[in-house]
Amino acid sequence: MEIERINENTVKFYISYGDIEERGFDREEIWYNRERSEELFWEMMDEVHQEEEFSVEGPLWIQVQALEKGLEVLVTRAQLSKDGQKFELPVPDEKLKDLPVDDRIEDLLDHHFNPRNDQESDEPFEDNLEFLLTFADFEDCIALSKRPGIDDLKTKLYAFENRYYLFVEFPEDQFEEEEIDDKLSILLEYAHESSLTIHRVEEYGRLVIGENVFQTLREHFS
Repeated sequence: MEIERINENTVKFYISYGDIEERGFDREEIWYNRERSEELFWEMMDEVHQEEEFSVEGPLWIQVQALEKGLEVLVTRAQLSKDGQKFELPVPDEKLKDLPVDDRIEDLLDHHFNPRNDQESDEPFEDNLEFLLTFADFEDCIALSKRPGIDDLKTKLYAFENRYYLFVEFPEDQFEEEEIDDKLSILLEYAHESSLTIHRVEEYGRLVIGENVFQTLREHFS
């Protein structure tokens, strides 16, 4: 895999289909299996982090170009605005802004951060923005529970491999974009975005609090 650091917040990498298959993934899975495509993406991001020290914190802007012999992926971290309230997506330059996007792969990789309605699917789909956050220490989770303005979030708390994970949902019909930005900025003061999927944590982890995480924590750790 070839990695190019564009700037502080943006990295671009290329992976051939041969490399994808050597990693144990089938090309068809990358196109049509969302969980497998996410697994490949996070495996690539771990390699990017090791080589370029590019950490994943907060929402990402992901742009994918399907080439003849592989995939070219551009990843940009969202940054807090100067007032610390809203997330901004820095775009490196005009050339990169004009990079063509393959919507199918973008939908697969970007679903974890920006779920969108798949009109071709026959299954019901809730267009909710979902995040899986992890805490460096359980005390951070307790401290977060005491912050005002976040009790109305849909939350669950899991324990997995000696860490705690907070699953948060933002129903589209309940929150405006500005509200989401404000609440997310509070959450990310105490936790950071996990590279794991909620499916893995649900399957192998332990559910600690099934709902109303913040209220429940305050009741037990006043």
